[in-house]
Amino acid sequence: MLDLWAQAIQKVFTIKILSFLGQGLLGTLYIASVSILLSLVFGTVLGLLRYRRPPVFGALAAGYIEVVRNIPLTLFIIAMRFMTKLPPLESGIAAMTVFTSAVVAEIVRGGLNSVQKGQWEAAYSQGFSTLQAMWHVVIPQAIRRIRSPLISQFVTAIKDTSFCAAVGTYELSFTSKIVASHRTIVTAQDIIVIYLLVALVYYIINALFAGLARRSRGSDAKGAVR
Repeated sequence: MLDLWAQAIQKVFTIKILSFLGQGLLGTLYIASVSILLSLVFGTVLGLLRYRRPPVFGALAAGYIEVVRNIPLTLFIIAMRFMTKLPPLESGIAAMTVFTSAVVAEIVRGGLNSVQKGQWEAAYSQGFSTLQAMWHVVIPQAIRRIRSPLISQFVTAIKDTSFCAAVGTYELSFTSKIVASHRTIVTAQDIIVIYLLVALVYYIINALFAGLARRSRGSDAKGAVR
């Protein structure tokens, strides 16, 4: 039995397989990074619109958020892949951006709602306009409160990239499936070692970002006490 596990480790931990899985990891990080950056832009706009509730635009933002958040991400990935002419990588980014923007919008709105109304009144008492009060008083406080949830959402985005494997996007989960189907991978131990390695990679990356989120929450709590 131990010999089978030793052979499985030798098969998987080769330069060729590790480099191939590394390419998938780069794809995962690329999809997650680009989609979260785009989602920060679109999600912030949507969150501000829903927070201020301007006529028409506020309703449209609210409708978008509610519809998108109640549809599985996998459906957006499939739709972007087969209903558009986008290549697999770009379709995955587009789908995740559509979905994650709605989540980020709610995070932004929650952060803005957490700022007490007295802060608005204090800003107005100093002669600030609504835009100035938002920019100089409300948003800086909201940013401190949404840093941790945004980092947590980035962790979620990294894990959610695995759904893109369903449409042939080259990311870590998809490359691991290719490796597992190779003719040299023949035993259950071989497959278990591959997926344990992939799980370990996901865990290390997400644990690092989860640690950043915890540190962010800790610094925010200390700031609040002061």
